Amino acid sequence: MAYSQKRDFLFCNYCGTMLNMESIFVTCPLCKFKRNAKEVAGKEISYTVTAEDIRRELGLSLFDAGEDNNEVQWSKVKKACEKCQNPEMHYTTRQTRSADEGQTTHYLCPRCGYQCQES
Repeated sequence: MAYSQKRDFLFCNYCGTMLNMESIFVTCPLCKFKRNAKEVAGKEISYTVTAEDIRRELGLSLFDAGEDNNEVQWSKVKKACEKCQNPEMHYTTRQTRSADEGQTTHYLCPRCGYQCQES
């Protein structure tokens, strides 16, 4: 039980509910378990959440459009194709790297099917 109090000091030992701070006690709102507030005073909780954890929790895929270009919402831009010099390209953007970096723009030529990207 001592190990449990060190590790899970903000949760009830009996039902696992988060404890509420009241005057000199921390109390479980469900089963009314009480612990002296001095036992939890000054303790901190820290944890790390990765981008993969967030995607998994939200049910998102890094590349949810797949290989089929019909599933992607393409927009048009006046940019010449490097291969056939078509004056208009279709493009879409994706956040493929961390949030503090820019998006990756994917281009598709509607005439020849040439694909390229800019980071």
